[in-house]
Amino acid sequence: MIHQQLMINWSYVLLLFILGYVIYKRKALDLLGSVFMILMGIIIIFSAGVNWLLILIIFLILSLFATKFAKPYKKSLGEFEGRRTAKNVISNGIVAFMMAAFGGYYLPFVGGFIGAISTATADTLASEIGVTRTPRLITTMKKVPPGTDGGVSILGTVAGIMGTMIIGACSFLVGIIHSLFLAILISLVAGVLGCFVDSFLGAVFERKKLLTNEHVNLIATVVGAFIGIVLIY
Repeated sequence: MIHQQLMINWSYVLLLFILGYVIYKRKALDLLGSVFMILMGIIIIFSAGVNWLLILIIFLILSLFATKFAKPYKKSLGEFEGRRTAKNVISNGIVAFMMAAFGGYYLPFVGGFIGAISTATADTLASEIGVTRTPRLITTMKKVPPGTDGGVSILGTVAGIMGTMIIGACSFLVGIIHSLFLAILISLVAGVLGCFVDSFLGAVFERKKLLTNEHVNLIATVVGAFIGIVLIY
């Protein structure tokens, strides 16, 4: 039985390598980013299970869709991010990765995992889709140019909320959490609050060059994970 499970897990690892190669060839991630994604995925497969990895893959798919959304317009604004790097993978995924790696041993980390992924999803969708509208600075509510750190918009907020609900529903469907209500509650509350923390940090610290975008993303996912842990109790 154990031997059979190992064979199944290694087949998932092979699929993960294929996915990493496709993502690299499509210029969604650079080489180092693809390598980090594969390494994190392998550890999750053997420590938590492939169902946890599926949520990370869903986040990746949603991120790729959001990045490609209104691509010509974002290029005209100079706001098309294009190929992401290892720094993006680590800042958005390291907290969720740690929650998944130990989630099988400590139940609250399940909430932390969902909270971190939901925050990263909400932030990515809100930024990539919301940039097509004129945002307002979260600290003053004054209109600012698209792409301004700390800018928020109704479209971006709605997109972020939808992303959190997808993560919550999928977490229930793949069996990470056994209550659909709790899954949606954690993903929605943690994801939205984490996303607003990201925007606030962007407006207050990133605009002044006191923090980088990667620092802001990391702190926001830590907040999202903490909220998720609290909510699952």
